[in-house]
Amino acid sequence: MLEIKEELLKKILPLQGPSIEEVKKYLKKYSDEFIVIKCGGSIMEDDNLFNIFINDIAILNKLGFRPIIVHGGGKRINNKLNKNGIKSNFIKGLRVTDKDTIKLVEEVLIEFNSEIVGALKKLSCNSTGITTKENNIITVVKEDEELGFVGKPTDINKDIINKIISEKKLPVIAPLGLDHDGQTYNINADTAAASIAIKLKSRRLIIISDVEGVLDKNKKLIPEINSLSIKKLIDNETITGGMIPKVNNCLEVASNGVKGVVIIDGRKNHSILFELLSDKGSGTLIRK
Repeated sequence: MLEIKEELLKKILPLQGPSIEEVKKYLKKYSDEFIVIKCGGSIMEDDNLFNIFINDIAILNKLGFRPIIVHGGGKRINNKLNKNGIKSNFIKGLRVTDKDTIKLVEEVLIEFNSEIVGALKKLSCNSTGITTKENNIITVVKEDEELGFVGKPTDINKDIINKIISEKKLPVIAPLGLDHDGQTYNINADTAAASIAIKLKSRRLIIISDVEGVLDKNKKLIPEINSLSIKKLIDNETITGGMIPKVNNCLEVASNGVKGVVIIDGRKNHSILFELLSDKGSGTLIRK
């Protein structure tokens, strides 16, 4: 990573973001490392939060980082299916996806992928979409007969990602994949991001959602947890409900070559920048 002069940092960094002194410390830490960022929740729906997110990604790009975006699109898919009179059923949080549904899901995610790429390009952040129609990187098998066209990744083509990055472009990945017959499958976005982070042995997988991170009994953020503390927090019912599979998934990623997985709150201003470029971070870091 190139040395960036202080004057240039002043121009690049937002006033309400981390301090220049902190940023300087962390620039080398992530030099030549992959950072996979999975974005979902209200930042995908709220125009203001979406713009802050896009702006932060463009800043990371200008600082010489190598972010890779994996996006969801659940609410947009719901809206599209409702408009077409298709009712959604879920099994263990995964959408049952039949022939009619998968066509609409693919359409929505490709359209959204294109919007994200366009928004980044407007900020001079050259990026490339990765979908089932363009640069597909995810090979899948059927997750479960009951779920229909919901896929489980079996392979990630990292050569395509490396080529895009070598061209100084930022990959934007839709959670879609193809089986060996060329059939499109929908993939849970967390699962897609996890598979990509593991394949790339990325320095970080950042999961942006509508939760602050893992909270203690007093609803205070826990800055860092590992396999031992996770077991205790589940046993004493500090971690409950839907957060249990989320945290266990993060732990599995952290146990497979990714140095850390972070859950951060996309509703907080510049949460990505604070996580990567400040001393205190902004969410819960999960290590092996």
